[in-house]
Amino acid sequence: MTSMTQAEKQAFLADVHVGVLALNDGDRGPLMVPMWYDYEPGGELWFLTGTQTRKGRLILVGTRVSLVAQTEDVPYQYVSIEGPVTTIAPADPELEGLPMAVRYLGPEKGKQYFDSMSEWGVTVRVRPERWLAVDYSKS
Repeated sequence: MTSMTQAEKQAFLADVHVGVLALNDGDRGPLMVPMWYDYEPGGELWFLTGTQTRKGRLILVGTRVSLVAQTEDVPYQYVSIEGPVTTIAPADPELEGLPMAVRYLGPEKGKQYFDSMSEWGVTVRVRPERWLAVDYSKS
């Protein structure tokens, strides 16, 4: 059996993974882009994006999005969520940008990345409603 409990899904999503975000894009196929994101079990998933990016232009409050996070090594694991965008607000560089950069790059390189950024755009929050997951370490 390769399924995960809800607690396992939430713990996996809370770990550091590069997610792949999928957004509907009108008559085109879905836009799929790798993303840094953050999540705490039981809460909302959030990420930062520029307002003039393609994904920034496609996202509105209420837009339904999907995000998948996975391991790259055997035994493979992944968690996918789908849900609505609940809020879009100007990003707070100190409270959101710096912690996100440190989460993915570590303290030194994260601070360097943070210092090199001139604009942080918006913070997008998503309420996970549907979950899919596989954990091949259980097979």
